[in-house]
Amino acid sequence: MVVPSNEHYDWAKEVKEFDDTKAGVKGLVDAGVAKIPKFFVHPPKSLPAPSKTTLELPTIDFEGVESDGARRKEVVEEIRTAAGKWGFFRIVNHGVPLHIMDAMLEAIKRFHEQPVEDKMHLYSANSRQRVRFNSNVPQREYDSACWRDILTCVFHDDQLDPDAIPLACRKEVQEYVKCMIKLREIMAELLSEALGLSSDHLSRIECMKSEALACLYYPICPEPDKTLGTPKHSDTTFLTLLMQDAIGGLQILHDNQWVDVPPVRGALIANIGDLMQVISNDKFISVEHRVLAQHVGPRISVASFFTPSLRAGAKPFAPIKEILSDENPAIYREFLFKEYYEYYKTKGQDVTSALPHFRINE
Repeated sequence: MVVPSNEHYDWAKEVKEFDDTKAGVKGLVDAGVAKIPKFFVHPPKSLPAPSKTTLELPTIDFEGVESDGARRKEVVEEIRTAAGKWGFFRIVNHGVPLHIMDAMLEAIKRFHEQPVEDKMHLYSANSRQRVRFNSNVPQREYDSACWRDILTCVFHDDQLDPDAIPLACRKEVQEYVKCMIKLREIMAELLSEALGLSSDHLSRIECMKSEALACLYYPICPEPDKTLGTPKHSDTTFLTLLMQDAIGGLQILHDNQWVDVPPVRGALIANIGDLMQVISNDKFISVEHRVLAQHVGPRISVASFFTPSLRAGAKPFAPIKEILSDENPAIYREFLFKEYYEYYKTKGQDVTSALPHFRINE
């Protein structure tokens, strides 16, 4: 939390004035701002250092993975290693057609670049609104805002009324989410096998049966050294599948250093969420990542966050019993998905992961 040094600064007033425009960060850019509003400024310790490192993420080729032969065993082993050491990996030959990926990125750009009047009716910070547009304005006083706008579409049990999706991107969102659901089913099998379980285990416990699409728009930033597109965090999900355009800006924390994850055309990025780390009893890891604000843009990305079905979300989660033993006892206590998510949110930027709170004290 950063408290401005100017004691006369009215944080709440500035946030409200921005929020009332319902135009998002793009509205500021369109208005020609040369300096970012103070509530977007992040504390210096959270901002990127000048030096940059690029390491090659593990890349897993899904070609031939649907057969039960040697290729599938190789992919399972590659996932086991990547999910256990990196928490992030690229997927190629994943079955999502390139034209559907390109159309989705173009549609999300089209939605965000509509006149404000055409999208302001969706502007809301209410997380119960299943289709909403906002700018991630901080809920707690003096937390820093992010230099991005976001359209969120929440599919409970894979379902969302198509008429609720904005017309500017309705067809593309529907096509893309069908592909994500198909790929999720394959991922669920491979992750189950990588944990030494039957291939249908994760599917049976319905831990990834709902999805939220975060359709992100990162405008050009006039002062990128003072803010972030997305602050460091780990995902409160079981699995995330990310599509990004050619601009880049994603970084992950690997071996205690921030590493650039450059985009690769046609590839998707998979990352393990906190709840997958819990049920795998730390066999898989959820790692911190962030997105830089930049002089170039707009950057478009789509994150598909996979969360439990409504039925499974009402039951507690804990490390999977089949992978526990005397030598590998449970590291986490039982808790509800909602309990985890709410604890994470109440801590705001004071916590990047809620995992320690749910660990069993030795």
